[in-house]
Amino acid sequence: MQQHDEPTERVSRRGFLRGAGASLAAGGVVGAIQSDKAGTATVEPALQNAADVVALSFVLNGKPVAVKVRTGFTLLETLRDHLDHTGAKLVCDYGACGACTVLLDGVAVNSCLVLAVECQGRKVETIEGLAVDGKLHPVQEAFIAEDARQCGFCTPGMIMSCKSLLDRKAAPTHQETAEALAGNICRCGTYFNIQRAVDRAAKAKAGGR
Repeated sequence: MQQHDEPTERVSRRGFLRGAGASLAAGGVVGAIQSDKAGTATVEPALQNAADVVALSFVLNGKPVAVKVRTGFTLLETLRDHLDHTGAKLVCDYGACGACTVLLDGVAVNSCLVLAVECQGRKVETIEGLAVDGKLHPVQEAFIAEDARQCGFCTPGMIMSCKSLLDRKAAPTHQETAEALAGNICRCGTYFNIQRAVDRAAKAKAGGR
């Protein structure tokens, strides 16, 4: 029987992103950045190397930020390593667990799969931006009240997905909640508690909180 040798090297998701970053940056992403007259990006069309550095500016939790990163860096790496926003967690690193979920222009995304250069001129919201003047967001309060955050590692991403849902649906059904959170994994299995937390937060928001 003929035997096939296993490959000795595998391309990691991060390695693929960094390798693909150059082509993305040299293509549509770069074009979008250059067309944004309000931004500060300095990417050139001839950019060839994913290790090249680009200056980006975007709105983070309501405040403008400017940062220089390599074109292959993900939004998650930029938030954690460059902007000291560590609420979004690095867990699976390939978009399967949801622990790194943030909002990009109001839409829940896996920040480990979004290149930082894609965020030029856009709005990013993380768990750090939910509390206002020391007052927790209704979703955060509901997670505490319903004990929906046991080990807490998935909680930031889970809360951001819940916020995105409630921003779109004032009173989501249980099926809509399940679909919205399908990309967020809780190893502690607190899904029923999370469902109750969403229901509680929806009622709190309806009451003007």
